[in-house]
Formats: sequence, C-alpha cells, structure tokens
Amino acid sequence: MTITIGLVEDHLEFRKSLEYLISSFTDYTVAWSYASVEETIDNYSETDVILLDINLPGLSGLEAIPLFKKKCASQKIIMLTILEDDYHILEAIKNGANGYILKKSSPNKILEAIQQVYDGEAALTPMVARQVMAFLKPVPAQTASPSLLTLREREILTLIAHGMTNEAIAVTLFISVQTVRNHIKNIYDKLQVHSRAQVVVKAFNDKLI
Repeated sequence: MTITIGLVEDHLEFRKSLEYLISSFTDYTVAWSYASVEETIDNYSETDVILLDINLPGLSGLEAIPLFKKKCASQKIIMLTILEDDYHILEAIKNGANGYILKKSSPNKILEAIQQVYDGEAALTPMVARQVMAFLKPVPAQTASPSLLTLREREILTLIAHGMTNEAIAVTLFISVQTVRNHIKNIYDKLQVHSRAQVVVKAFNDKLI
C-alpha cells in the first residue's frame, strides 16, 4: 500500500528536496505540496501523513494542527522544523501532533518517522515526556484515575512510555499485535487522547504509571 503525504513548507528548495526524496520510493507518494497553511486549507484533501513546518507565512504550523484535525479528526501530522525547544514541542503535542522531528534529520530518519506515524508507532521517549510534563498545567477535573485502566492496559501504557512499538509490546506480553492495537485504542478512548505522544504525557502527568 502506498502512503500518501502532504507537505506544508514555505522554503521552496527544501520542499522540492522533500518531494524528490519521498517520490524516490514506490511506497510513498506526495499527494499535495503547499507553501502556507491558508493555501493548504483551501485545497485540503486527507492524506495518510502531513509533514508540517512551524514557522510559516500567515498562520503557523502550530495553529494549523487543530484546523487539519477539524477537517479530518484522524489526520496524522508530523512537525518537521528547525525548532527543538520545549515550548514548541509541548504546543505541538497539546494541539494534537503525532510526531515531531527536525529538518536536520537524515532522509532515512524522516522516512522512518513517516512510517512510524502511519503505523501508529510514534512516541516520545520517557526523557522527552518528562521534559514536556514539567510544562503542563495540571487540570484536576481532567485527571484520570489509575482505576480507569485495566491491569493489562496499564502494562501496555508503561511499555509505550518506554518507547516500545506494538510489535515489541506483543512479544513482551505474549499477545498478538492486533490485541495490542485493540488495547491501545481502548486506552486512547478512556484517556481522551489521539496519539502516543499525548498518552505518554498524560500517563506521567496523571501518575498512571
């Protein structure tokens, strides 16, 4: 199956290099490519993954995330940026980004990130999750109780926080990958999150693990 990708990047040379990189592989295809959020919204069509810059003319990439999610709640988004400070990482995750990688990453790392997010495998490492958690303002009314999750769901949540893929979790717990996916969907529903990054942050913030 070919993974469709949308690009939102205002630097023409970098955008063209991304298009060339992605088009070099038969498993990936660029569905559309625009220089601004406004142009993208006007011409939007759902793709498997969007690569989204943050510093853009007009609306920023951070402002664009909820707009894309409003267009399609299941739209997967990777922030592809030069910014690596806590503020931008936190805001991207809070707004619903599924991944966050740097433009200085190697082509292989960018393609790997696309595949991971497509597979639902994107996650923050525990170290990054703790850094992000330090900036979150706790909201007591939205705090989840550990009893909300089953023992198995808490086991899986802990392994997700350690950066393990669905396949690795399945091997560790001696269950099928599909069973892992089913548990993760239930965890997302119970905690009202939409990505592995968000679920890790919430797990630490609410002391679920």
